[in-house]
Amino acid sequence: MAKYVGAHVSSSGGVENAPENARAIGAKAFALFTRNQRQWTPPPLKQESIDLFKARIAEFGYAPAHILPHDSYLINMGNPDPDAREKSFMAFLDEMQRCEQLGLTLLNFHPGSHLKQISDEECLNLIADGINRALNETSGVTAVIENTAGQGSNLGYKFEHLAYLIDKVEDKSRIGVCIDTAHTLAAGYDIRTEPAYRQTWAEFDRIVGYKYLRGIHLNDSKKELSSRVDRHDSVGKGVMGMELFSLIMNDPHLDDIPIILETPDESLWAEEIALLYALQK
Repeated sequence: MAKYVGAHVSSSGGVENAPENARAIGAKAFALFTRNQRQWTPPPLKQESIDLFKARIAEFGYAPAHILPHDSYLINMGNPDPDAREKSFMAFLDEMQRCEQLGLTLLNFHPGSHLKQISDEECLNLIADGINRALNETSGVTAVIENTAGQGSNLGYKFEHLAYLIDKVEDKSRIGVCIDTAHTLAAGYDIRTEPAYRQTWAEFDRIVGYKYLRGIHLNDSKKELSSRVDRHDSVGKGVMGMELFSLIMNDPHLDDIPIILETPDESLWAEEIALLYALQK
């Protein structure tokens, strides 16, 4: 089974440093921010950085399908305020264009929040509009919707939300989803035992479909089932138990996609990656 496990590594000092940081921890996949996630309008990528990034992923053997960039946490394409929503859209478009520049094919993003001002459906329609606009203005990059814990007014915590967005996206070849294990548990889907894991994935396949699965964020959770609180923990140190990690590493449905750790202690990432590979039967 071909599993591609890595972590969300630092791109501090330039995106070209991310592949080296991934290689240093034994990662076969990685995630990164292509820009400062705390700024609305960061400076553009330098050509030197783009060239070095491409050279390093080629040298180290990373395929674009196993690199899962994450967009800025500031972005909310479901914002009820038109000006704030447009600001978010422009930032999202910039993220998509950076992926194009880097030769990357995926961009992971949190769908958005209604801020308790509009209905779930109205908010999802706004998000879908933003996705369609961004896809129309770019090429070659798939927008990857991440499921959420449902904290605050965030949407995307139900598989139905993901399916609704996919249904509204015009170019189905460029839309996908990333499932975060900690968010899944917090949102009320149990995945900690084999029967619960199988049942949750069967529900996912029925509502969304495995064909849209583009990545996994593999995190233990500090918070219990249905808490609707997003708190990641290191592998085996939270409430998940180790069975989940074994199930994931031996699930053929999760072959050939990036499986990304966003666990809180980056000093453990190399150890966690090695541990996960050791769980393969």
